[in-house]
Amino acid sequence: MALRPLPRILSNGSAQLARSRELARTAADGATDVLHPLITVTRGLRRLASAGRRRWAETPKDKRGPLLFLVASVVLVVALVPYGPLLAVITVMAASAWQGRDHAPPPPEGPDESQTQRLQSLYEALVPYFSAAEDPAPLYAHGGEWEKAFLAPEFDDVGQIGQLVIRYPAYFPDGEPEARARIEYLLTAKSGRGREYHFAWDEEGNRLTVTVLAPLPTDIAAQRFVTAPGETVLGFTDPTEVQRTLPLAYGEEQRDVPPVVWRTGVRSTEPHLLVMGRPGSGTSTLLRSVALQALQYGDVLVVEGGGTGEYACLSGRDGVLAVECGLAGALASLEWAAHETERRLIALNRARQAGHPPPDDCRRPLWVLLDRPSAFVHLAAADGHKDPQALLQVPLRHGRAANVTVVVAEQLDSADALSEAVRQHTRARVVLGPALPEELAAVLGAPPHTTPLAQVPPGRGYARLGHGPVLRLQVPATPDPYDDATSDVYREAVLALLPPRSAEMEAVPVEAAVVEG
Repeated sequence: MALRPLPRILSNGSAQLARSRELARTAADGATDVLHPLITVTRGLRRLASAGRRRWAETPKDKRGPLLFLVASVVLVVALVPYGPLLAVITVMAASAWQGRDHAPPPPEGPDESQTQRLQSLYEALVPYFSAAEDPAPLYAHGGEWEKAFLAPEFDDVGQIGQLVIRYPAYFPDGEPEARARIEYLLTAKSGRGREYHFAWDEEGNRLTVTVLAPLPTDIAAQRFVTAPGETVLGFTDPTEVQRTLPLAYGEEQRDVPPVVWRTGVRSTEPHLLVMGRPGSGTSTLLRSVALQALQYGDVLVVEGGGTGEYACLSGRDGVLAVECGLAGALASLEWAAHETERRLIALNRARQAGHPPPDDCRRPLWVLLDRPSAFVHLAAADGHKDPQALLQVPLRHGRAANVTVVVAEQLDSADALSEAVRQHTRARVVLGPALPEELAAVLGAPPHTTPLAQVPPGRGYARLGHGPVLRLQVPATPDPYDDATSDVYREAVLALLPPRSAEMEAVPVEAAVVEG
């Protein structure tokens, strides 16, 4: 039965909704401008009526009669005078317009005294870096004017710099990472620590735009994301970095948040993922989030080297082939994954040669999640076994053609224990938790355009897919539902995403398949 394509209004609903909101906002602004005089007069009439009621309430009861007689006499005289009613209406409208005007004082133009001192201090700090003795007309000089070097300064509510455009001389080596890093560190220290800054270097125009980034939301719980098969949401980033948003549920509310989407499958350019971080940074949380999304369309094999049982909630679930924590089980499961990749390659090759579609048992994606493989290195060497990472060479090299995806999570302190195959074939990278700029550049292949913080919430870090830009990342909260420290809201969110328990454990068929291979 042929599937009908979705209606255009459904497939493009978010874009049409955004355009409708923009049109409504534009129409409201235009109507406000046109009706501004009427709004002002109406506001003045309301204020005059309120003043009249207050005056009447403050008048003693024995004096209200003479007051009414005086008002009636004035009305009678106005009515008898030629053009009296017209002049009275004009007078009331003028008084209403005067009373209805906006009494708020206009915002001050330019920075105030404290903000000017902050800008002057920042200017003086940049003089040693942006000046040279041979420059006949230096842009930066001690005691100089910051107005020539700083453009469009913006400040937040507490008086700190929110955005600033900095001009610098053409001879500054803005193409050297070390020179850039010194300027970025100085700007971070002088503009206020504890915030994240985005630095946009315009090498052609010799300008540096410094922008303070808003914190990423940390209260996004695990949920079903509106994605297509082969798309995995790693987390969420800044709205200016991606051109897509996802509708997310915040309790009874719903918001549109920009995601970091990782695409896998046959046409993926980054078929495998490497996650690095320190203890407590959220690497296991990201693997649980990936596993819950992968179980919608495929099978999952989990190998945990830490032995903490953080993936026990997946044991015995439909689609979960095995959850192994020991060395023997890890070797058996990874060996089966290698044989399964080879079997799929052979079956797909035979189907192509015969002109047949791919077999059904090769279409369903297979996910291999390996958490902390360095924990098995010493155990395998002590028992005389080979490193389990050596069994990942076939899935890593041929996984894209066989519809097999490998996700490896390791700690930054044990990065040297990763095999060459893992380093070479995992071109989608994620770094979570606090990390030095050198560590970020070593893992991601490029430094981020923002300043990393020393204290970050769990699940906070950076992501880079292939040769794309380095993006800020916040992983959705996907804690272990069996952990006593997990809140009830997050526990229920994770349990609602788990598949039902299967009739029998899938670990036995996996071991049997390994023995047969």
